[in-house]
Amino acid sequence: MSNTTNFHIETLAVHAGVEPDPMTGAVMTPIYQTSTYAQDDVAVHKGYEYSRTDNPTRTALQTSLAALENGRFALCFSSGMAAIDTLLRLVKPNEHVVCGNDVYGGTYRLFDKILSQYGITFSFAETTDLDAVAAAIQPNTRFVWVETPTNPMLKLTDIAALAQVAHDNGAQLAVDNTFASPVLQRPLTLGADFVIHSTTKYIGGHSDVVGGAVITNDEAAYKQLKFLQNAIGAVPGPMDCFLTLRGIKTLALRMGAHCRNATMVAQFLADHPAVAQVIYPGLESHPQYELAQRQMAGPGGMVSFVLHGGEPAARLVAREAKLFTLAESLGGVESLIELPAPMTHASVADSPLAVDPGLVRVSVGIENADDLIMDLGAVLKKV
Repeated sequence: MSNTTNFHIETLAVHAGVEPDPMTGAVMTPIYQTSTYAQDDVAVHKGYEYSRTDNPTRTALQTSLAALENGRFALCFSSGMAAIDTLLRLVKPNEHVVCGNDVYGGTYRLFDKILSQYGITFSFAETTDLDAVAAAIQPNTRFVWVETPTNPMLKLTDIAALAQVAHDNGAQLAVDNTFASPVLQRPLTLGADFVIHSTTKYIGGHSDVVGGAVITNDEAAYKQLKFLQNAIGAVPGPMDCFLTLRGIKTLALRMGAHCRNATMVAQFLADHPAVAQVIYPGLESHPQYELAQRQMAGPGGMVSFVLHGGEPAARLVAREAKLFTLAESLGGVESLIELPAPMTHASVADSPLAVDPGLVRVSVGIENADDLIMDLGAVLKKV
């Protein structure tokens, strides 16, 4: 489907990037499980020469993701962290990045423990406060990096306003859109320069594949990233691309279910006497509730909360829940529960980004919401 500009997201999820196979008419893009390609003559080929450089199954996935994010170019990687690392290769030594002060622990680890050794400096700012971001920007700032919603505190940033702040100061805005997915939010349309995804999460959606992606409208940056994708080689295999493409088909439907279920779970938790605080963009108690209504098509499937019993109560709930599997990651069809401090965010434990050890994060799946609430209710009786 070459022209995707006039279609709704549900249609794009099914059709973008996927054409019937010209050889057989197969409706789904084949898994081109090959490392190399026969050439017609020396350095004369049909667009593919080696699968690290390009693979037809990956091309279909990249085309699909670009369409979903309303971007011109997409590049896929072997993980979300590989995508982030490759994008950060655009930052030169002695340049600077402003990063949000609530991000995935792996992102912080990459920035603070690895890339900082190569002459790149980082500042961590409260991205819900545009003045704080502007104050953190330096003359050599290359990127402003933000997650919205953030992981795990589910803070929201005004993307359009932050893009203006970044551009006014000569920087580019990179938005990690993993928690929202392109169904709920399209940062490029709001002025962002780059969108990043861990496609492992909502885009893949079935907890069976690891991957990442960068999407942009910047052709010069795309050419640099394409060179880096090939040169570094952190690319997904064709089976990974096929599984992610398959997941995309139901992305819009799944996100609707995630949002409905998470709203019901969050409201149940907010009304429960054992719960001290619920953080969910779909509740009016959320500090950026109005922004969520304006910027997002739905509040998402992630809910964070704190219990009156603190960390011991949090550990009990995480351990005793039945339908919520105690595991890292998120965005799959099944509900997951974790404590970020000792799990996904252990790498920020001794930093200013440290997470409350009593915080519980749940990824609400697509099961029946009443069953999920019954499960949590039974466990909360023990708190």
